[in-house]
Amino acid sequence: MQLLQDTFLIDTYHEAIRLELCTDFIHLLLTEISHRNLIH
Repeated sequence: MQLLQDTFLIDTYHEAIRLELCTDFIHLLLTEISHRNLIH
């Protein structure tokens, strides 16, 4: 039972990291787009 719980926590942690990375990537992308729009 403990092993299952640990696996669940690890999965959740990885998912959180993945979402965090996605959020950072989207943020960078939006920043890049808005900078280009300001230039043109």
